[in-house]
Amino acid sequence: MRLDVILPTFNRHELLKLTLQSLLAADTPSGLSVSVTVVDNNSSDMTHETVENYQAKFSGRLHYVFEKKQGRSHALNAGINSTSGDLVGMIDDDEQIDRNWFRRIYEMFAGGEVDFIGGPYVPHWPGTPPSWLPRDHAGVIGVVDGGSLHAYGTSDAELMGGNAVISRAMFTKVGLYSTDLGRNGKRPLADEDTDMYHRLLAAGARGMYVPDLIIYHYIHPDRLTKRYFRRWHFWRGVSSGVLDHRQPQPTPYLFGVPRYLFGSAARGLLHMLPRMAGLRKDPAELFGNELKVFDLFGFLYGKHFYKPSNT
Repeated sequence: MRLDVILPTFNRHELLKLTLQSLLAADTPSGLSVSVTVVDNNSSDMTHETVENYQAKFSGRLHYVFEKKQGRSHALNAGINSTSGDLVGMIDDDEQIDRNWFRRIYEMFAGGEVDFIGGPYVPHWPGTPPSWLPRDHAGVIGVVDGGSLHAYGTSDAELMGGNAVISRAMFTKVGLYSTDLGRNGKRPLADEDTDMYHRLLAAGARGMYVPDLIIYHYIHPDRLTKRYFRRWHFWRGVSSGVLDHRQPQPTPYLFGVPRYLFGSAARGLLHMLPRMAGLRKDPAELFGNELKVFDLFGFLYGKHFYKPSNT
C-alpha cells in the first residue's frame, strides 16, 4: 500500500520544520510505503531551503513541488497530480501528526472497506484561550472533535482537509478540489473541503471518522481575535453561498437563502439584547450570537453578489 502525504505550505518554514519532524518520528507499518510531497504555494521565505535540508533525512521520500497559483486548493491539486500512490493523505503546515497516524491509516484501508477517512484536530494553544471564544465555534481556528468511530454521513461531522486520507481511485471518480471555493489571496473562502465531502458521498464513497487518527494543530495567536472570527464567518458564508448555486439544500428558501439562516440570525440578535443591556454576562455566548449575523450576510453576498474566480 502506497501513501502520498500532500503538505501545502506558504511562508511558514519554521512551523514546516515541526511538521516534517513529526512525519519522520511517526511509526510506519511494514505494509505501508510513505512518500511526502511539500507543495510550496509561492512562498518568499526559506521554504525551499527547508525542504532541501530535510530531504536526506527522508531517504528519497520527500519531494518538493512549486505551485505559483495562490490558494490551498491549487496547492493540493498540484500535489495530487504530481504523485501516484494508492492513497492521498493531506495535512497542513501548522500541524504535527501523532506517532500512530500512519499505522492507523494502514489499519483502516487494509481491509478495502473504506474510501476515505478523517480524524480530530487536537489544539496546541499558544496561551490561555480568550473568555469570549464560543464553545461551538472551535472549528474556526481548527479544533475538531467528531466524537467516536462512525461512518461519515451519519452525523454532522464533515471531512476536513487538514487531516484526511482519500483513495486515489475516488479522486479519479469525483475530480480534484474546487479552486473557486477555497482561500484565494486575501479572501478566506472555506468550502472546498465541504464541496469535496459532498461529492464523495454523492459518488457512494465510504468514509469513516477515526478518533485516533490524530493531528496536533498549532493555534496561531492572530486567529484568537474577534476580528478574525467575524471575517472568517463572513467569508465562510460567502463560500457557502457560492456552493449553494451548485448544491442547493433540501430546505425552504427565502430570497435565495436557506430560511434557517434568517431564523438563526434573528434568534442570535434577540439573545444579544439582554446581554448588551448588562442583564446577563456571558461573553462567549454573546459573541457566538453575533457571529450568526455574519453567517447570514456572508451567505447573502456569496449567493447574489460575489463573483468567484478560478485564477
